[in-house]
Amino acid sequence: MIQEARIVAGFTGAGISTESGIPDFRSPNSPWLRNKPIAYELFLRSAKARREAWRRKFAMDDLYRGARPSTGHRALAALVASGRMPAVITQNIDGLHQESGLGDDQVIELHGNGTYAKCLSCGRRHELDWVRYHFDRNGEPPECMACGGILKSATISFGQAMPEEPMRRAQKLSAACDLFLVAGSSLVVYPAAAFPAFAKENGARLVIVNREPTPLDDVADLVVHAEIGEVFSEFPT
Repeated sequence: MIQEARIVAGFTGAGISTESGIPDFRSPNSPWLRNKPIAYELFLRSAKARREAWRRKFAMDDLYRGARPSTGHRALAALVASGRMPAVITQNIDGLHQESGLGDDQVIELHGNGTYAKCLSCGRRHELDWVRYHFDRNGEPPECMACGGILKSATISFGQAMPEEPMRRAQKLSAACDLFLVAGSSLVVYPAAAFPAFAKENGARLVIVNREPTPLDDVADLVVHAEIGEVFSEFPT
């Protein structure tokens, strides 16, 4: 199917990164259950919530510090390098697609990126090492160096609006592709999970590689319930 396709759209979820040692949200005893993300409105309203959000953020970062791209990440990077896949649409926030060799313009991050922070007022980027240095000193997250605004991990929190430009790019790629390749997504989180169905409705073949069944298995052209590393080890990287 890949060899026959003119344009392949990649779509990844937490499953591609669990093989890198990064936990997903839904597995039993997931550390995310102990460090649940704080809703956006509460983050904005409460300094106490902001302190707790940063504490949880750094606790999770420490759990998977040193994670490296998996076989799946490298396989998709190879498909992008081959010219068959213009970009990877991802629900992940870990930056491992970029570490696998993709440029920022080749990764469409629907849920943002947890490897840096942004000011909610002026949008300035702040590196996490700087934020953590100040947080560890007194338990308070620093304010924006440029405008004094609130800093937040550059992820999309529950209750926060989806980013317009990534959503637009994802829809455009989903409409243009003739093969939509899902790797490691349960396809239950919307609106991100709407893109595979949208691609299928526009005539693309749909392939789903995921350890567990998904709601779109019945309409997919090919479903592989297996470990992503096992499946993608057949890809040249």
